[in-house]
Amino acid sequence: MPIEAVDDTVRGRGRPRDEEARARILQASLEALEELGYPGVTCEAIAEKAGASKATIYRWWPHKEAVMLEALRESVAQELPFPDSGSLKEDVRIQLHNFVKLLKSPRGRVFKGLIAAAQSDPKVAEAFLSIWVLPRRKFARRGIERYPKELRRNLDLEMVLDALYAPLYYRLLIGHEPLTIEFANQVTELVWAGISNEKNR
Repeated sequence: MPIEAVDDTVRGRGRPRDEEARARILQASLEALEELGYPGVTCEAIAEKAGASKATIYRWWPHKEAVMLEALRESVAQELPFPDSGSLKEDVRIQLHNFVKLLKSPRGRVFKGLIAAAQSDPKVAEAFLSIWVLPRRKFARRGIERYPKELRRNLDLEMVLDALYAPLYYRLLIGHEPLTIEFANQVTELVWAGISNEKNR
């Protein structure tokens, strides 16, 4: 059964969640990731840290990757909100700076592990798309749409998002060059040259 992509939570079947237990499980997932790394995290470890049962976890999430992804998404939403500086170019620059810092942190290794797992496990691929990719893209698109006068007309915003974030993911996965703030600046300038309204260049 497909996992529904939503902004705040991924709602499973069954009775409504106990939000306190949910928060404990998500926090326990982040702590387990930081202590054990992606390969070492199990539902047993999450349940033990959260003071919950595995049955509770599996009632709300289909597998450990779904728990981790939701925990990562919610923590990123709180820690790295899309900027609102009054300038789209500056907002994009700040957002890419923050994303580079995230990908260079221990959580970046988690992303690499999840992306690698998604290549051979359709359930992980579905969770990565539904829980992380689609909500985060919707979030970023809303930030960009605040500035219609700064953009060229008839832009494909989905393509703009690909152009902004794909280079960072590429360097994370391939590792041919380092992920740096300067690289984020270069991506910002390159994409901005193609999307900005002529009179704002």
